[in-house]
Amino acid sequence: MEENLSGTLAVDLGNTNTVVAFQDQSDMNSILVEIPNITSSPGVIPTAVWFEESSKILKIGISALKMRDSPNSDLFFHSNFKRLIGNPIEKLNKKNILTPKECGKKFFQFLWDNIPQKYEVRRLVLTAPIDTYKGYREWLVNICGGFSVDEIALVDEPTAASLGINVPFGSKIMTLDIGGSTIDMNIVKIEGGEGKSGPIAELLKFKGNDVSSISKQKIRCAEIISKIGSKIGGKDIDQWIVDYFIPDNKYPINLLKAEEIKCKLSSSEIKYENKYPIKFLIEGYKEKEFYLSKEILEKIIIENNLLNHLNSLLKELLNEARGKFFTVDDLSLIILVGGGAQIPLIKEWITKKISKIKIESPPPIESIALGALAMTPGVKIKDILTKGLSIRLFNKRDQKHFWHPIFCKGQTWPTENPYKLILQASRNNQKIFEIIIGETKHEREYDVIFENGLPKLSQVQSQEEIIKWSKETLKIVMNNNSHIGEDNLKLFFKINKEADLLVKCFDIKDEFLGEYNLGNIF
Repeated sequence: MEENLSGTLAVDLGNTNTVVAFQDQSDMNSILVEIPNITSSPGVIPTAVWFEESSKILKIGISALKMRDSPNSDLFFHSNFKRLIGNPIEKLNKKNILTPKECGKKFFQFLWDNIPQKYEVRRLVLTAPIDTYKGYREWLVNICGGFSVDEIALVDEPTAASLGINVPFGSKIMTLDIGGSTIDMNIVKIEGGEGKSGPIAELLKFKGNDVSSISKQKIRCAEIISKIGSKIGGKDIDQWIVDYFIPDNKYPINLLKAEEIKCKLSSSEIKYENKYPIKFLIEGYKEKEFYLSKEILEKIIIENNLLNHLNSLLKELLNEARGKFFTVDDLSLIILVGGGAQIPLIKEWITKKISKIKIESPPPIESIALGALAMTPGVKIKDILTKGLSIRLFNKRDQKHFWHPIFCKGQTWPTENPYKLILQASRNNQKIFEIIIGETKHEREYDVIFENGLPKLSQVQSQEEIIKWSKETLKIVMNNNSHIGEDNLKLFFKINKEADLLVKCFDIKDEFLGEYNLGNIF
């Protein structure tokens, strides 16, 4: 008997492929979900829809892909619709009988209805493109309202991709995504870092209730620094391969064969000079054998000016970023996403163009979906700080104390990484440092104003007030005298799963001075 699983389902709708992954609540490992007649490989669904309005026949995924060369395919076959959802700029294919939003809705509904019964979905996690996040989010809220699941969460794609490979919060990353139909390059800054709240998924539905409109969560996407793209992708490379051998190709199946050998030649295990056979259909449905190697594939790509095109895109991307005072040296990481970015020549190109920055190449198709899963297990109301925590410090220039934030309201806990703070002495020969913690009030106060004799709440909120903890103040005794203006004490703050605020203390020479529990945050 097949064992039932209960947990989180992640769906990353892509323009070429959609990925479906599942994580059981008792297992850290992810499963790529197979669905008969829909997935082309485990977890991978071609983003395609076949819909005949008169007969109401609906197919998605691999079944729809098989219909693309049928009569009336210009009416009934739909693909490349994801990029049009929430994007008013691009032109529609007026021949298709479905609009992009209608197409996406039918795709999602059919997919949801065909998730194998062994998966009990308690939370659904969806991804959204960062550049059309708002409009795309509204569309998702509308189509997911009827899904029978207690929790629905939304994450933006760059953050999900970065979380999947443990990029530190606050990092600036560049993503090169070469999909089937498009090339997308962007530079983004991931939420968090330097004491700021880390990225969290946005809850759209919680405990069965729609919270998308009443939730007080701020939509916290990665910040776009620059973005560029074009409508060239892996399918064009497939076409170039076929044209290299058969300039007058008449058979669409040859494109599928070209894609298959292109993927094979993208493997690092394949030697550069080795030639591999490929059989294409020629005139009269006859098969003819050709040979393709990495060397020939690179020649095809270069002759079709793909590298020149990438150079132009990268130049525009960096020029736009410079306008926001960004330089290449500010990058923490370059992430390669999509099947086309796995081609060795493409990897070699970006490595030469930006040689100083580390390049990560996660699983090309499923990386965003798996990152979304990695981001969401802790998304529960009780795991989000309802108030900020600060430490009281002394400003020697102004000769007064002030509050410095440690953790911010809205940040998730337990904390994954400690918050580091270095303190200086406020006077010479200081041997004792007092660690005084404060918290923000649970709610800000509104001013009451009167209009025409009637009381109303003002639109401007008062500033959050910091309230000093009533808990006993921690006093750290230094082994050596401290001098004003010199770094003396290193503090590492974290919140554990019991909701205790802990601090590890070291002197400036890394001598351990102890770990202390400053108190419970509730």
